Amino acid sequence: MLRNDPDIRAPRGTTEAIAAYLSTVADQPLPEEVVVKTKCHLVDSLAAIISGSQLRAGRLATGFVKTQGGTPEATVWGTDIRTTAINAAWVNGIAAHADETDDSHLAGRFHPGCAVVPAALGVGERQNSSGAAVLAAVAAGYDIGARFSVSLGVSGPRTATHSTHSLGALFGAHAAAAALMGFDKGQNASALSYTIQQASGIPYWERDSEHVEKAFDFGGMGARNGVSSSMMVAAGMTGVQDPLEGPLNYLSAFAETPDAAALTDGLGTRFEIMQASIKKWCVGSPIQAALDAAMVLLDQGLKVDEIEAIDLIMPDDRLTIVNNRDMPDVCLQHMVAVTLLDGGASFATSHDKARMADPAVLALRDKMTAIPSRELTLAKPARQAIVEARTSDGRSFRHHTIAVRGTPENPMPPADVNAKAQDLIAPILGAGTATALIDAIWTIEDLSNVNALSAIAKGK
Repeated sequence: MLRNDPDIRAPRGTTEAIAAYLSTVADQPLPEEVVVKTKCHLVDSLAAIISGSQLRAGRLATGFVKTQGGTPEATVWGTDIRTTAINAAWVNGIAAHADETDDSHLAGRFHPGCAVVPAALGVGERQNSSGAAVLAAVAAGYDIGARFSVSLGVSGPRTATHSTHSLGALFGAHAAAAALMGFDKGQNASALSYTIQQASGIPYWERDSEHVEKAFDFGGMGARNGVSSSMMVAAGMTGVQDPLEGPLNYLSAFAETPDAAALTDGLGTRFEIMQASIKKWCVGSPIQAALDAAMVLLDQGLKVDEIEAIDLIMPDDRLTIVNNRDMPDVCLQHMVAVTLLDGGASFATSHDKARMADPAVLALRDKMTAIPSRELTLAKPARQAIVEARTSDGRSFRHHTIAVRGTPENPMPPADVNAKAQDLIAPILGAGTATALIDAIWTIEDLSNVNALSAIAKGK
């Protein structure tokens, strides 16, 4: 099938089913395991927002929002600014993906938290929503964002004309926002129509060497546009009621191999947040497995000063994203070298660009060979890596990371998510405030108004 073929369309009733789901989801109880997983992603995403507010992309976005004014509806996290829900979602979305700290959804090929959580928090504060409703809206955002991406049938990271990282984020943010607005089915259909009209994102974000436009593409744009759709409908604007089923629709415009059934399959019973991943390391997703493997080699007794050669065997469809990049947190060789030298990697070391010129790091990188592997690309679960090291006395060390730490196959427990968040939030808000904010998220159902979270962040 060709894109823009009017015969590519969802079955009649698809828009109505999604609209009906969003009309009631904020009031529906979540299964306990989904509650725990959603809280983990809310903690992790809010930590990414707050830490990212101090990085270049976050600082630039905050500086812009300061010039815009606006009704003080929602919090710009990590600052003392309150602005409109739309503006807050935009700047918080950029901050959340100001680096590679935030979560991901492999099947959906997007980073959900950096758009969904800013949208849910921004609209939740505007609407004085309960903590329970915001938690349900976050889960709904992952559900819809993933499904709208999967329905496109994109076969690989370089086959789509539009970036799934932007599209999944957009529809996830839309769902989170709409779920909190109290819309009827017709209003939700209109909001979906406005969201589809704002769909964008061209996958040249890989060429962004400063992680500023990429932060907009992955987080800020989707969060802003998804919230905008709901705000327009709340103001009385109406839209097309069949944006998925009529000719010239979302699938006809963007799908590679359209799968319309994926839009609603399991909606309300299969929760996509259970398939989302939280990063142990604050680096690009393709690097996670290699760092897991490097730590195992150290545990096996590998001594850095005895290394003669290192092979980094990576999936061939992902290696180019992280191969000898000029940003530390997305450079495979640099982060493996730092991890071996330091016995681990922290947020600080992942962002120390000056260290890319460290002679010890460069000497170790000179011993590395990155090897693309088609077998690892096809392997399940995805994003595996093999690290092999040979020493000057002839010994060999090898580890094949199959289930990356933080993925559904090897999840991080809440205590580890909390520890990561504490490390990210404490330098900005203080250790005590960080602890109080994390604790409040774990009891978010007790909040009658989610604005209490921002009060905690301000030490109130």
